[in-house]
Amino acid sequence: MLTILTRTLLAALVLSAVGWQLWLHIGAGFSTLNFFSYFTNLSNLFAAFVLLFSVLSRSAHAGAWRDALRYVSAVNMALVGLVFAVLLRNVDLGGLLPWVNFILHYLMPVAVVLDWLLRPPAAKLDAGLIALAVVFPIAYLVYVLWRGASVGWYPYPFLNPANVGGYGAVAIYGLGIAATFLFGGWALWALGNRLQRSTS
Repeated sequence: MLTILTRTLLAALVLSAVGWQLWLHIGAGFSTLNFFSYFTNLSNLFAAFVLLFSVLSRSAHAGAWRDALRYVSAVNMALVGLVFAVLLRNVDLGGLLPWVNFILHYLMPVAVVLDWLLRPPAAKLDAGLIALAVVFPIAYLVYVLWRGASVGWYPYPFLNPANVGGYGAVAIYGLGIAATFLFGGWALWALGNRLQRSTS
């Protein structure tokens, strides 16, 4: 399992990486809203929050909330790693610094999923959490497509209709990612319940 010190260091790494990249982004005259429209940045910031929450909320009363947040974070970060490996690994990442890329796309997905598996939930998780885990990705997809159609900018090339041959192709990518989210969410939910520990 990740120790308190390790969780704190990982959260600090994420905040440093995202903060440094944001500073460069703004310095280059790019849109701050665009920066925070990347699923990777949002998921990593959420992961940092959950890691710090896990460190600070040692009370047994916070156990259910802590495990639910850890589960959602693990699902998000697993998909960050998978989507990057399958769809974005060979894409030009522009001004993304190599060390920031490593932390956000490689280190954190592995660390957060390992933390979930090595320190599973204290109590059985309700199956409704699987649906909860896909609420944010669906809302994110709707936001990206709506904003992209309005301003002509998309955070990822596979969500840009002009790059993939229209909205039909975007829908296929979206359905594929949604299916991966559902399968990943189910797998991490099932593994969490199977490995459930008896104490918080």
